[in-house]
Amino acid sequence: MELRRLKYFLAVAEESNFTRAAERVHVSQPGISAQIRQLENDLGAALIDRSGRSAGLTAVGEVALDHTRAVLAAVEALRHAVDEMNGLIRGRLVVGMVTACTVAPLFEALSSFHVAHPGVEISLVEDDSVKLIEYVREGSVDLALIGAAGRAPEDLDGQQVISEAIVAAVPPAHPLADANGVTLAELSAYPVICLPQGTGIRAVLDQASAARGLAPTVALQASAPGAVVHLAERGLGVAVLSESMLAQHPQLRAVPITDADIAAVLALISAPTKSPALRELLVHCRKSFGDPVGETLVPGRGVTTG
Repeated sequence: MELRRLKYFLAVAEESNFTRAAERVHVSQPGISAQIRQLENDLGAALIDRSGRSAGLTAVGEVALDHTRAVLAAVEALRHAVDEMNGLIRGRLVVGMVTACTVAPLFEALSSFHVAHPGVEISLVEDDSVKLIEYVREGSVDLALIGAAGRAPEDLDGQQVISEAIVAAVPPAHPLADANGVTLAELSAYPVICLPQGTGIRAVLDQASAARGLAPTVALQASAPGAVVHLAERGLGVAVLSESMLAQHPQLRAVPITDADIAAVLALISAPTKSPALRELLVHCRKSFGDPVGETLVPGRGVTTG
């Protein structure tokens, strides 16, 4: 018994007409009639009542219809299961991360996934957060670790890794070094060193400043947080970074920015439609970052919210 004959029988049963059924399955009307006859011969009973103007079902045909649907559904489920396994055996994933990413849990997730599914090819893309978000939206990147101001994009699936404040960082001899806090207005009196536009940290600084009618003077910018730190250490300006970025740089003193009330967020984002390989990678990410994501990620583990 051939599956195509069951498909033809289902089409005739649902259309109650050989001609419409033939058009639906893209075969000739004589061809579908011959195939149904062969199915009836295989089963030893008539399935279609041809005595009227429409192609109705016989009593045997009514019984056979339910079983036909069950068989075709089982075949489709089998194909889906095989496709899912093939996706994990021979799939490909493109993972995006912010430039100069040093988030160890992401690398741990990629490593454990690779060990479990060595047949899946993994490609890494580095860029700023704004571009990574667009790559995920357009489908060229499957999963991305991005920085954002306040929250991850609402049109994408997101798992927040960390949410923290931005701070000013200065060397010990700077006038702000002994301050308990600094406002954005006070900060604007100094040249600022920050990450470039398109990063989460910069978005927080720009948005928080704009909300107060301010425009900070960004004298220098660098893609790597470490570079920002080294420039500030040499007295070239006040570094603006997240708290965790400064945890491993005691040579600078972190000063809270008291009225920057937008959080710098680090998040994993992915499109709603997920391949089997991506779903499996997200499982490894939850294990690596903690479940829910972010609870085990602590300042000082190389976090960058660019």
